[in-house]
Order: sequence, then structure tokens, then C-alpha cells
Amino acid sequence: MIRSIGIPAETKDGERRVVLDPSAVKAAVSAGFEVNIQKGAGNGAGFSDDIYQRVGAKVVDTAEEVWLSDLVCKVKEPQPSEWQYFREGLHLFAYLHLAAEPDLARALMASGVEAFAFETLSYPAGLPLLAPMSEVAGRAAAIMGAYYLASGSGTLLGGSAGVPPAKVVVIGMGVAGTMAARGARGMDAEVTGVDIDLHRLFELTQNGTITASLASSEMAIGEAVADADLVIGAALVPGAKAPKLVTREHIEGMKPGSVVVDLAIDQGGCIETSKPTSLSHPVFVESEVVHYCVTNVPGQYPRTSARALSAAVIPRLIDLAKDPASDRLRGALNVSGGKIVYKAVADSLGF
Repeated sequence: MIRSIGIPAETKDGERRVVLDPSAVKAAVSAGFEVNIQKGAGNGAGFSDDIYQRVGAKVVDTAEEVWLSDLVCKVKEPQPSEWQYFREGLHLFAYLHLAAEPDLARALMASGVEAFAFETLSYPAGLPLLAPMSEVAGRAAAIMGAYYLASGSGTLLGGSAGVPPAKVVVIGMGVAGTMAARGARGMDAEVTGVDIDLHRLFELTQNGTITASLASSEMAIGEAVADADLVIGAALVPGAKAPKLVTREHIEGMKPGSVVVDLAIDQGGCIETSKPTSLSHPVFVESEVVHYCVTNVPGQYPRTSARALSAAVIPRLIDLAKDPASDRLRGALNVSGGKIVYKAVADSLGF
């Protein structure tokens, strides 16, 4: 039986989010659960220890004390320094992205942790715990792309009088891709949306989110990317490794100083030349193209991200604490009884 919920301070590079804001903690306490939060866990998002204490949380000094809770809820996947706290019977609820984290998957399996992933939960429809952070990441992608274009090719997204605007290609028109396209259009860039869903492309063209659309294929993507100043990859297959839709050859055909932003990097990336970067070292250059491949993009906007994530997580967290087998957690369970139990993850890892 789950009686206590632990909220550790995040340890991933540059990560300043906290999984629950004070109002969500109050809801968990009101539901009858003891909430243990690590000292300073909310500071990066602007929530002091005093505020958490006032809503009924117990502020503890160390991560070890938090991880002794029956259920640990956090934002990002546990880092290697946290694996020592894994134990049989522990319930974990977080973004896990196990398809791109085989060592973490093995550690969870070996320790007997019951691991539930935000990104694969599909109740009542869609991916409700992935959507709020995809929205933030998509908005940020346009900002980061515009910023690095300045130091790359020196191109301004919106152009100027007598100078045409930049060309942006967004691959995958889900939540993240749509918000990235909106952001780029808001800066007056020309935006081509790429997807396999023609109806989705029709809708986004009609409402002005994109200026042009393209049915996804290797050849079509190659032609669009070659002419682009900024490419934003946002292709998603829930739980599985992202498909490599932009090849090394495509990248080599881009103009020097162009920029790619791979929002699928926490699932392995949808751009062949991508490799994970951090908020403290966000970019690298490959084939004269600037690559921004940060695995926790929303972490640089902790106040907004923490509040948005908290609102989405708290009802499902209470469901999990009351009944881990609840249908309201559909799709969330990734590791149970020492096995991978989510098919897309198991297929990606070859288990």
C-alpha cells in the first residue's frame, strides 16, 4: 500500500523544474498521503521550502530520505547517481524515455522497481502528460533556432525590407511541432510542415500555422532540408525510438551555418547526426550545421514548465497512489516484476 510520496530535487544538468507545485502537493496531502520533498527542490521554479511546509509537506534534507518513500515522483529520468536508491517494491513515476536509456531500463529491471512513465500514459486519450512539456519545448525550439541562426549563418527569421524571410522546416506536426511552427511564423519566417497525416497538414495550412505543407518521404524531406535555414525535428512514436527521418546526407546538403533543433532527442533523435546535449553545453557543429539537441528543453523555463506539468501530473499521481492497477494509468507502466511491459519500449531495446 502506498502511503508516502517523495519528490527529490532534480539532478540532470541544468534542470530547474520540480514535478509538483505547492497547490498540487496540497491536493496530495488532502487526499491522505504523506509528501516528502527534498530541501530546495522547488527553488529553481520559484517555490520555497516554507511554501511547501505550509501546505503540509515534510521537507527533508537528503535525496536518500525522499527515495525511502513508497512512491517517488520526479520530472526527468533518474540519473546514474540515483540508481543506488532503487529497490524492490518502490513505485516510480517520471519521464523515463527508456527506449533511449537501455542502462536505466536494465537498472530498473534488476532492482524490481515498478516504473511508470509520463510519456506513454494514454488516458483518457492522446498523451496528456507529454503534451504540456511538448508545448513548452515547441515554443522554445523556435526561440533557440532563431538565436543560434544569428551566430551561425547570421540569418534573421523574419528577414527585412528587400530581404526574404528565413525558411523553416518542421518535421512532425504533433503538439511540439505545431508550437514550433507557430513560434517561427510569429517571427515571420516561412514555415513548411512535414507529416504523414495529410488532413493535419490541411488544417495547419488553412489556419495559417504553416505556409506550406509536405507529405513525409525521404526524398521530399531531403529537398526541403537542403533549402532550409532552420530544421526542427519533432517526430514521435510513443515509447519507441524516434525514426531517423533526416539523414546524414540531408545534413551535409544544408547551407553552412544552418541550424537543426532535434526535439525528439530524448527518444534517440529523429536526425541522424544528432547526439544528446545539455543546457550547459547545448550545441555542437556537424557538417557546418549547428545542432541543438538538449534532452530537457523545458527545464530552462522552470516556472512555466513546473506549473504546467504539475497540473497534468497530480490527478494521475493520486490515481497511482490509490491504485497502481487503475485503468486511468493506461499505458504508463513500463517496467514491472523485473520485465519491460510496454511493447514499444521492449521492441526498441530488443528485450
